[in-house]
Amino acid sequence: MEQIKTVFLLTFLTVLFVFIGYSFGGTNGMLIAFLIAGGMNFYAYYYSDQQVLKHYDATPLEDVRHPVYRITQRLTQKAGLPMPKVYLIPDHTPNAFATGRNHEHAAVAVTMGLYEMLNEEELEGVIAHELSHIKHYDILIGTIAAVFAGAIAMIANMMQFGAMFSNSNDRQSSNPIMMIVMAILLPIAASIIQMTVSRSREFMADEGAARMTGNPAGLQSALAKLENYARSGHQIHNATEQTAHMFIINPFSGLKSNIGNLFRTHPTTEDRIARLEELKFELKRR
Repeated sequence: MEQIKTVFLLTFLTVLFVFIGYSFGGTNGMLIAFLIAGGMNFYAYYYSDQQVLKHYDATPLEDVRHPVYRITQRLTQKAGLPMPKVYLIPDHTPNAFATGRNHEHAAVAVTMGLYEMLNEEELEGVIAHELSHIKHYDILIGTIAAVFAGAIAMIANMMQFGAMFSNSNDRQSSNPIMMIVMAILLPIAASIIQMTVSRSREFMADEGAARMTGNPAGLQSALAKLENYARSGHQIHNATEQTAHMFIINPFSGLKSNIGNLFRTHPTTEDRIARLEELKFELKRR
């Protein structure tokens, strides 16, 4: 279901981009916006893994006897994936993320706090969640969504400039107020779609982890612990809004927000735990 939703949302985002781009920027404007947004995001897609690992001071974990390495190796073999690089982040706030552009260039990073707080079953659930992101090419899918959302935002900026600086002849053939309104609303709509894709992939990664381990309860317990810790006001050091979507729990989820669920990078932890509860019964019937 989540896979179908992702395909639908990305298709809708593409159609929205083509319609808006051609209507207001013309073929040339649409192409320029797409190339600029595409270039920026695919540069990030290829090189951001090392940048984000460096940002969080992650160090390679090479001790094959370490529980994090051992669990990752076991689950990787079970999932039929190449062994990713494993990193430890020297931070006592429990969290984890996956990065890398494909199966062969992937990395899983966990904080020291995650290793210290969770038992082995819970740790297994979290690592399986991150491996599921890698298996489903979620970094690539997130990049595609970001490309189209970014391109729509650029076209919206063109619309604003066009409305403000167009001459009287242009104004007779177009409504500048409508163009400004559309320039404000369209990037918001694109961002909502992008965040919906992100939430859908989190649900998929949770389900993939439960099926990989055969133990949804481990991930349920881990998510509950991580959410409770986040609500206590603790944040991972150097956390940024730009990288928040990568973590299994948004580092800023403990902060009160008035923007509502539409702009959330992650589903609520309550919804994720409820989905895993439903999956328990399905796995038991097999």
